[in-house]
Amino acid sequence: MKKPESESEEKFDLIFYPRATERLSIAVPKEALASLKQVAARRDMSVQALLKFYIGQGLRQDIASLFGTRVLETTETVLARHLQSKEEVRSIIREIRTETELGHEASDEPSGI
Repeated sequence: MKKPESESEEKFDLIFYPRATERLSIAVPKEALASLKQVAARRDMSVQALLKFYIGQGLRQDIASLFGTRVLETTETVLARHLQSKEEVRSIIREIRTETELGHEASDEPSGI
């Protein structure tokens, strides 16, 4: 009898590629370190792994934000070349910002453009 696909045993090879690293020493308040140890223990990971996770998570968010800002700035520049009205460009950029704010309330503040 043939097993259903959900029960089939598939093997995956997970390959890690070493990346260049550099040591970093930081001073952390004792209370923060105690909290880090608690969280790491609950997640069954080392404090070092937890810190790397937090750094990676924050870094990805910041890089994504910087990229989004750069795309909007480029969009504004291109629109300004093709449209006569600066107000129309600002309006389009505001609309893009409003439409792309996932789950966040749209800001009524001027975009600074």
